[in-house]
Amino acid sequence: MIKKISISVLLAASLLLLNTSCEDWLDVNQNVDAPAYVEGYLYLAGIEQQYQGLYWDIRAAGPLTQMMGTTSMTYYAEHYTTVGNDNGAEQWRMVYWNQGMNLENMINQSIANEEWTLAGIGYAIKAFSWDQMTKYHGELILKDAFVPGLLSHRYDYQDTIYTAVRNWAYKAIEYLEMPDNNDYGTRISGNDYIYGGKKDLWIKFAYGVIVRNLTSLTNKTDFSTAYAQELITAAGKSFTSNADNATLTIGGGGATAAQSGYNNFWGTTRANLSRSYFQHEYAVQVFTGTVPKYDQATGNKIASVPTNTYYPYQPADKQIICDTNVMAVGHYDPRVAVKLGTTSDPTYDNMDVINSIKRNKYYGGAFSSTTGPIGIAPSFYGRNATGSTTLDGSGRWLYRDDAPYILMTSAELKFCLAETYWKLGMKAEAFEAFKSGVKDDLEFSANYIKPGTKGATAGGDKITKPVFVTAANEYLAGPFVEGLPLADFSLSHIMMQKWVALYPWGALEAWVDERKYHYDIDYSGEYPETDDGYNLNAVTQKWDSDPDKVYKGFYLAPAQVQHRKVTYNTYNQGSPCYRVRPRYNSEYMWNKPSLEGLKPISGTADNYQCSIPWFAYPGEMPTTK
Repeated sequence: MIKKISISVLLAASLLLLNTSCEDWLDVNQNVDAPAYVEGYLYLAGIEQQYQGLYWDIRAAGPLTQMMGTTSMTYYAEHYTTVGNDNGAEQWRMVYWNQGMNLENMINQSIANEEWTLAGIGYAIKAFSWDQMTKYHGELILKDAFVPGLLSHRYDYQDTIYTAVRNWAYKAIEYLEMPDNNDYGTRISGNDYIYGGKKDLWIKFAYGVIVRNLTSLTNKTDFSTAYAQELITAAGKSFTSNADNATLTIGGGGATAAQSGYNNFWGTTRANLSRSYFQHEYAVQVFTGTVPKYDQATGNKIASVPTNTYYPYQPADKQIICDTNVMAVGHYDPRVAVKLGTTSDPTYDNMDVINSIKRNKYYGGAFSSTTGPIGIAPSFYGRNATGSTTLDGSGRWLYRDDAPYILMTSAELKFCLAETYWKLGMKAEAFEAFKSGVKDDLEFSANYIKPGTKGATAGGDKITKPVFVTAANEYLAGPFVEGLPLADFSLSHIMMQKWVALYPWGALEAWVDERKYHYDIDYSGEYPETDDGYNLNAVTQKWDSDPDKVYKGFYLAPAQVQHRKVTYNTYNQGSPCYRVRPRYNSEYMWNKPSLEGLKPISGTADNYQCSIPWFAYPGEMPTTK
């Protein structure tokens, strides 16, 4: 926890002894700029706006999931987290400090004043934030959090935190469903930048948190008996369409905004994407149906015959999302046109010509370089140049100054439900949830299109919404979604479509899924460990031909295939990363003894980032490693 040391300041005694007839005394305990008490609703807007911190941590999760490459925080691309800095640990600060006591005060004051709606919103926010944080960092300080006077803070293990998260979500629902006779006027609606004070949507949100929380447990041996039905019940009461999506509205305004932070973290004004973060080659392979075929004897990609400069490698026989036969109806997924960047059509002349759009070319970078195996990754704005307001205006799609922050979507939750049905052997039900999830993400993707101007180069999306919707309907009816034979439907379809739906705003949740399936490492024990899935020199992963491999085409940097075959930092001892270290200027500076006592790997160990979290173990967490 971040330490706050109170210092008492003594006023000079002479001030107290002044002989004066004045009856108006200066009240040194009251400061209009820092009041000791404010009404609960005044906390709400500031608490919600802290969720931009999630996007800060996608600087780590994006490279860890292979959604992004980076030339900035390259250690995350290499699955290593350094001890001596706070990069990638913004959620710790967000939950414990930025929201922190502000959220606690809002909840407690609202309960004391019987303001049940506000109390319910507070608990829903608390459940969401702690769920995100524990999946990212693992063990947390729960019981000792916000306890005054402590000089050290004990950690709680993840199974305890998971129970607390769901309890807070259910408490949120309980309060939100209670009769509330308060006349709030605009006190809540005017300060709630997620749902505008709509209780029914906050109830759905709380159930969504429960779904998200339980979905991370789908690979546990007792999931079907201990958690699945609770998830199904919660999903039935959560989001049903994109109208329910949790999105955080922001002011935007570009350079004219009162504060730069009023703009989206990915907008051109703040320049956080610029060129230091870019689409990874794996993302391009998935979105364009070019996951390559490998020679399992050598690990090399098999060259195209005849030679094709854009598709230099043979695509795998079975693609999950789409294929390269883009001119065939239903084979082209238009989400590639908004989620990825392309340098094609630089003057936006063909943004309403679907056959030209289908021929746009996409390139992805390596882990820590814009130079990928077949070309140069452009910026997310679509240029081989650093993104800027001069070149790209206010940006495009979710990479735009005034784009909302996306917290949770209907599509995501439907894929969670589909995975649960799959685990229960209910394949037909899983297929229906899967199709509904794809449909919702196509609609979601269309909602944020901001096309450029024909003949101009000032930025924007390179597809119009009407053209996107037509292509989306064709794709939905095509062979990869509704036309997919039930016999061919697999867990890979669910999880890879979910990965696409989460791209890239939901990288934090995509990383949860990749870790619970242990990155498709080929191991024989209960979970990967030294000499059973990896060693200092390599990670052995399942081949794409293995029906048990979930993420087709996904290979870690030390894997046995071409354009990988590198080693991790020696501190990792061969293991991929399973968690991000807690914030340095909090735990490693002020709470080191408690951190050191964590098991099975000490929080101060060189390989703590490789400690598997409880949610990813098939059973209980071991106490030794």
